[in-house]
Amino acid sequence: MADDKPSGYELETAAILAGRDEGETSLAPVLFPTSVFEFSSIAEGRGLATAVGAERFYSRYGNPTINAFEAAIAELEGAEAARAFASGMGAISAVVLGLCSSGDHIVAQRQIYAGTQLFLQSVCPRFGIDVTFVDGTEPGAFEAAIRPGKTMLVCAETPANPKLDLVDLDEVGAIKGATTVVDSTFATPLGQNPLAHGVDLVLHSATKGIAGHNDATIGVVAGSQDLMSWLWGFAVLHGANASPYDAFNAHRGLRTLGVRLAHQAATAQRLAEYLDGHDGVELVRYPGLDSHPQRELAVRQMRTSGGLLAFDLRGDIDTGCRFTEAVRLARQAPSLGGPETLISHPASTTHVGLTPEEMDSTGISPGTMRVSCGLEHPDDVIADIEQALAAASD
Repeated sequence: MADDKPSGYELETAAILAGRDEGETSLAPVLFPTSVFEFSSIAEGRGLATAVGAERFYSRYGNPTINAFEAAIAELEGAEAARAFASGMGAISAVVLGLCSSGDHIVAQRQIYAGTQLFLQSVCPRFGIDVTFVDGTEPGAFEAAIRPGKTMLVCAETPANPKLDLVDLDEVGAIKGATTVVDSTFATPLGQNPLAHGVDLVLHSATKGIAGHNDATIGVVAGSQDLMSWLWGFAVLHGANASPYDAFNAHRGLRTLGVRLAHQAATAQRLAEYLDGHDGVELVRYPGLDSHPQRELAVRQMRTSGGLLAFDLRGDIDTGCRFTEAVRLARQAPSLGGPETLISHPASTTHVGLTPEEMDSTGISPGTMRVSCGLEHPDDVIADIEQALAAASD
């Protein structure tokens, strides 16, 4: 990948410094737990009520703790501005409903987070917004589905949940006539920067790797000042604003993202290599493996392959359930990026709301497993997966 750095520092260093006001003497992010701020005059109050991004008015508009986190993400993503939301889905829904109206059209990939897919399938039609799903791994698929004058938004996710399919960021960034947005949750800002490829907006469920400690629920979108000012105005009415507490925890977590991501990626690489030769495993998906069908693309646009991997067990849905319930060190939980290694069986949990046909179109089989590698010693993680594989085959 090209060595484009949004900051003058290496990204791991920038993640420690980003979002800190010049002259601030506190080494930790500063928490402003208030919901409202006092103003000294009617004139000041009027100005704050009509300003874009007012920091000290009412916390639905802005808050110094939230704004510091937003500034940090904007810096790491090479964006002019960012806006934090109450969750990743809060960020996604704000982008979709803030930019699209009745009669508009969206192009989205099939290989996408189940929550996003269900939102696009069930909520958008209620607002008169038409959605076309395409294979995001197929060259030219997004462009071919665009309806001139109708398509307002192109939604991509890379690496995609849960099978780590990749989307060519240069291809998405080259699309004209529609706003492009990429969910980069799996990669984090240290793994890739979609805006550097010409994409308009990048979003994260910062609950995951960015916050990194399973103690914050928060989403964030970053992009140009014009787009973010528009989204800020919608977000004030939308109401899914981030909590200062969650922004504080996410900003604190961001500062250790570099060392966490490096350890998790090293563990994921070792685990993927182990699984790639196991008789009980039919398929392994990890961007760091030469066997990944888009390995060349991963090298071109990602700085690290990340701490997530997916694999398909040989067997049926019961095999997947037995494996999941046999793990001892790893935890069963529908999240990622935290200190603990987490196991997810999409067919029986996160994607259970999809039809068999919809699951098949996203590449999810009854035996698909997703692993988010934590901060444990790699030997312990592999040993746990090994004994669970043995139990699943009994």
